[in-house]
Amino acid sequence: MNWRVLGLGTAVLWMVTVGVIVALFVQGHTRPGADGRTEILLAPAERDLILAEMRQLLKSVHGVVTVLGSPDQHLKAAEAAARSAGMAMAADVNPAVMLKLPLPFKQMGMSIHKDMDHLADGIAQGESSVQILNRLSSMTSRCTTCHDMYRFATTK
Repeated sequence: MNWRVLGLGTAVLWMVTVGVIVALFVQGHTRPGADGRTEILLAPAERDLILAEMRQLLKSVHGVVTVLGSPDQHLKAAEAAARSAGMAMAADVNPAVMLKLPLPFKQMGMSIHKDMDHLADGIAQGESSVQILNRLSSMTSRCTTCHDMYRFATTK
């Protein structure tokens, strides 16, 4: 057996494998949707997991806004609401699910989790209600952008 041919074949196979993994990481498991958005294809349980995370993010935003709108403004509650949707929430996502998500979706999601931690820090440091609302506005603009770009479809 020619060791050069075997070595070259192994190197080519390795490069193809890495290329496929990189392509999956960037593109995810997607297809064009009928409504112009990109459909992210997930198993039903994976879709439920992502949607539950989105609902928790919305509940956290609601918790912060509710505190800011109350006359007694218990800022510890607002800080806790923001922190509950921070990076700790994203820490245990299944890597197989992450591979199915397109890179811009992952980037927006991770930036929201980081910003929720920064929001909690800002609340703890005594930022004004206007500053907090400006942070929330920046975050929710990314949420609406993401929802305008993507939708979930299930695979069976």
